[in-house]
Amino acid sequence: MTDRLDAALLRSLLFVPATRPERFSRAAASGADAIIVDLEDAVADDAKDAARGEAIAWVAEPATSGPARCLRINSPRSAHGLRDLLALAGTPTRPPLVMLPKVESPGEVDVVDGVLSTRDGGPAFVALIETARGLSAAEAVAAHPRVTALALGGADLAADLGAELAWEPMLWARSRLVSAAATARVAVVDVPYLDVEDGAGLARESEAARRLGFTGKLAIHPKQVAPINAAFAPSAEEVTRARRIVDAAATARGGVCLLDGRMIDAPVVAAARTTLARVGQS
Repeated sequence: MTDRLDAALLRSLLFVPATRPERFSRAAASGADAIIVDLEDAVADDAKDAARGEAIAWVAEPATSGPARCLRINSPRSAHGLRDLLALAGTPTRPPLVMLPKVESPGEVDVVDGVLSTRDGGPAFVALIETARGLSAAEAVAAHPRVTALALGGADLAADLGAELAWEPMLWARSRLVSAAATARVAVVDVPYLDVEDGAGLARESEAARRLGFTGKLAIHPKQVAPINAAFAPSAEEVTRARRIVDAAATARGGVCLLDGRMIDAPVVAAARTTLARVGQS
């Protein structure tokens, strides 16, 4: 049975091209919380068939430690995507995560789940929202029982909207995605920062995304991992506060209580537990 990952704990999700298998292990040593082996945008059409086998083998290999392994397949509405699904269905084990590009309806998730699910379970899905149609269906997609996270495909979405890929023009789309994910209680991952050399800009955007409600951010280069992890990691003060909240709630045996003059109720305690989980505490 494939264990269900808590995608809300994945701060950094690093893409690596499926055509570069020598980079898979190096990416896994980058400190990223998840590695996404990319069979879609990073691979030319005439190279997808050759890259597919080794990429699936690495992602589906059982791992007891290290980052989560995820495969971005091609759209199941395409011939390459159908070949990806058939190849995945033929493996003895399933990867824990599969990223679905350009998702526009929960029905697309149903199709993939029907192919990849087994009697003992199957992979969870990260649904990439990359079109205006997908954005309008974000709540329904997030509510699918196999979707564990939404992710913002900002470049494609900006092009579809006729907008600039910048913070202010994309703020409404980001907010819509955060709201949809929160409604379904799933994780939500921000778009990659495309300027690999602009570490300061990446740090600012990562912090802004975290404050907006994103749980993590996609990365396109290993040097982006550390700034993303830092932005999405709780501070020492936040961890201390979360521990005090959880302890106060335990003393109150689940009832509403006060801590430093502020009311502590179930949603506050749940947020505190998430903060502690991010640093490996319970």
